Amino acid sequence: MSRRLDYDESDVRIRPGRGSRPRTKIRPDHSDAQEAMVIGVDRGRWRCALGGDPNRRVTAMRARELGRTPIVVGDLVGLVGDVSGRPDTLARIVRRGERRTVLRRTADDTDPTERVVVANADQLLIVVALADPPPRVGLVQRALIAAYAGGLEPILCLTKTDLAPAEPFAAEFDGLDLRIVTAGRDDPLDELTPLLTGKVTVLLGHSGVGKSTLVNRLVPEADRATGEVTEIGKGRHTSTQSVAFPLSGGGWVIDTPGIRSFGLAHIEPDDVVLAFSDLAEAVKDCPRGCGHLGPPADPECALDTLTGTAANRARAARRLLTVLAE
Repeated sequence: MSRRLDYDESDVRIRPGRGSRPRTKIRPDHSDAQEAMVIGVDRGRWRCALGGDPNRRVTAMRARELGRTPIVVGDLVGLVGDVSGRPDTLARIVRRGERRTVLRRTADDTDPTERVVVANADQLLIVVALADPPPRVGLVQRALIAAYAGGLEPILCLTKTDLAPAEPFAAEFDGLDLRIVTAGRDDPLDELTPLLTGKVTVLLGHSGVGKSTLVNRLVPEADRATGEVTEIGKGRHTSTQSVAFPLSGGGWVIDTPGIRSFGLAHIEPDDVVLAFSDLAEAVKDCPRGCGHLGPPADPECALDTLTGTAANRARAARRLLTVLAE
């Protein structure tokens, strides 16, 4: 018959070399962190402009405590460590500031995973070639929806004006209160440049429409690679990463890779309507789940009761909402 063993505290084994004090969960508040703007991302390294000054550039890594917090071009971040910007030095990003605007997209309309393209931009410059590759109304409509939902002011920029007239395509957006400018190779940039000065503007468009060419005209020292359009009418990807470039008069332009598609799976009808300030109050009277399309889909939509200018803006909003409903 086995004998029951008696134990006391002297039988407890202490692992040598280990203290009994628990690990602290107190993290430094990094009150001394310096603010910077992210101007480029490349393979786990973030290029930042310290204090928003393009002449004070620092390369940084993401601090461990941030985990997988996404950080994109345009984000305002806090930096600690070596912020001298000297070669072979590396600072740490210890916090990401609140985003005031966000440009998002999904791979397609069925993909639930949204991708943040750029943060904190003031404007979205939708760059469209009038030919080679042919312009697509659908892309502009989708970009407008993403801009309104994300808090950006959209501007339509038409390039390659030497190949086709601008008026027929521009007429597709009558009534949308959309600023439209031309910026072909032979067009002066007198109309466009003042719109960008002092603002953070992100360029968006299909490959081959001339985004990088436009950036090189606006910022000659950018030296962005440009490419030709293939025989099947699709542009080659010459820009592979989003990069911000400073404008001589103040502000930034952000060049982005050319896109094949622009999904809107993350956007709801209310996101679009609420971007029109004079419609926000009216839709409070809409029934739950209203798509704001009007009869027959939404027979009790409050937008039908509007008159005058508000009614015109409601019609403009509905033109965009039909894209979401398709």
